[in-house]
Amino acid sequence: MTAPTLARLRPLTLRGRLALIAVSVAALLMAVLIVAFNAIVRHQLDQRADDHLRTRAAAVASTVDTTGRKARVVEVPNDDALDSDVWIYAGTERVEAPPAAAGDGPLTRVADTLAAGPRPRCVTAAGRDPVRLCALPVTGNAPATVVTAVGLVPYRTSADTVLHATLALGAAMLLLTYALTRLAVRRALRPVQVMTEQAAAWSGQGGDDRFGTTTRPAELAALATSLDALLDKIRAGLRHEQQLTRELSHELRNPLARIVAELDWWRTRPRSSAETRSTHAVIEDAASSMRTMCDTLLDEAQGAAATHRGPADVHATLVRLAGRTSLPPAVDLRIAPAPGRVMAAAPAAAIVERAVSPLVDNALRYAHSRVTVVARRGGEGVRIEVGDDGPGVPAAFAPELFHPGRRAAPGDGHGGAGLGLSLARRLARSAGGDVHFDASRPDGAHFVVTLPGA
Repeated sequence: MTAPTLARLRPLTLRGRLALIAVSVAALLMAVLIVAFNAIVRHQLDQRADDHLRTRAAAVASTVDTTGRKARVVEVPNDDALDSDVWIYAGTERVEAPPAAAGDGPLTRVADTLAAGPRPRCVTAAGRDPVRLCALPVTGNAPATVVTAVGLVPYRTSADTVLHATLALGAAMLLLTYALTRLAVRRALRPVQVMTEQAAAWSGQGGDDRFGTTTRPAELAALATSLDALLDKIRAGLRHEQQLTRELSHELRNPLARIVAELDWWRTRPRSSAETRSTHAVIEDAASSMRTMCDTLLDEAQGAAATHRGPADVHATLVRLAGRTSLPPAVDLRIAPAPGRVMAAAPAAAIVERAVSPLVDNALRYAHSRVTVVARRGGEGVRIEVGDDGPGVPAAFAPELFHPGRRAAPGDGHGGAGLGLSLARRLARSAGGDVHFDASRPDGAHFVVTLPGA
């Protein structure tokens, strides 16, 4: 039988395979036991036949007189039973033989050989009906030998009966083993089936269910713990992917709004070449800003943001950010004057801009009239403060400021998805810095970005 055929015959279920393994092992052990048991039975039956022959030979030997120069048979009453299948030899001369045995028949020749050979010993005369013969020397002055024979058919029949019985018992035991094994495996695998059904149900719900909340055997409990850890990683990856998508959408809105506004303005009436070039420059700058945003966020998502190093001119980056920002009516954005020398941050300019931009957008969204951005040195790093004169942050909401998707007052009429602050902090931390809320200022909302210096 070829390997593909064997593969097709192999059970497809784990329950079937375990049952097949159990039956195979049981069949091997059963075969060993049956062979050993029947070998012992046959040996014991042969031993009983030899004992029977030696007993008869001893009884016949009591009728042989060896006191003279030549052994002779002493006739005793009712010795017909003793003479059946018995040969008596005086030396090598056959004195008496069974009445039914031919003078030169195969059994007589075997008896002659036994009488002439070393004694005592027993041999089996093979044939359709095997016969066992044993030779026993008779002690005395004259040498004499008694050879007795017995048919082995009854013994072989008994041995065959035992063999058939053990084979039938073995087959019954294998069938019972298979049935009990499948039942036991089914019960043992019931928790696995339950876990499979749970996983199928969870895949459609998308909840936060876990396998580890149910008591299970130790092996399945370890498996459940591993599966729970895998589910946590998968769901964390999905949340991270969803957050990245929201952040990209959040960050791309302003450049897209600039592009749309410039195109609308350019289409309202014919423009001069200089105005067209100015529109193209704005669109190009917005597209470049979009590309930088995408690269920065994707690099941060892949853990590669820290590999893009500066130094970045902090003041020049803030001025460039202010130039790209659309200001609401009646709100002034002030960038503090540059210090006497260049203030450099270790991260790349794109990361500095993307970490500060959400804070500026939030400040412009809630400010009454003024937003201030100040950059100064702080220890060995750079400290960028973004403040506004708006309503500020409710004290009760301060612990949740940097949670993605959370807003203090979702129905306040201001846009936003609650992602800017969490994005700013994540980008700053990816570059070795941080973002925190300064609750010590009583007027408006004030945030501080700290970045390592170059």
